Amino acid sequence: MAELAFCLPDLPDVRDFATAQAMRSGMSQERLADFLVAVNEVATNAVTHGHAAAKAMLRMWAVDRTLVVEIHDEGCWTPLETPGLTPPGPYATSGMGLWVARMISSDIAFETGAAGTFITMSFKV
Repeated sequence: MAELAFCLPDLPDVRDFATAQAMRSGMSQERLADFLVAVNEVATNAVTHGHAAAKAMLRMWAVDRTLVVEIHDEGCWTPLETPGLTPPGPYATSGMGLWVARMISSDIAFETGAAGTFITMSFKV
């Protein structure tokens, strides 16, 4: 397992770290750009909405031909519905990150509680 602690100014480092891990796991160049969009969207949410401290943790590991990405922040929220199921409206300027991540990943799961919020995405490689 590889991990990286980050905050808002570190988002370029998050993308570099995720790129290196994805390439190491065998992800093709063709899939890399979409993968990075999903990781960047969720990572950005973690440090802009997660908690006043605005720190988060990125963990990545491979299982068979799947790359798993977990992003954890210290925030806790109570979603009214499963996040990312509804596409944003045609003139939306925010609120698309989790929907985009859901569209790009092969699976996405959300867990929120006293330990913070964990978003886990899977990507076929």
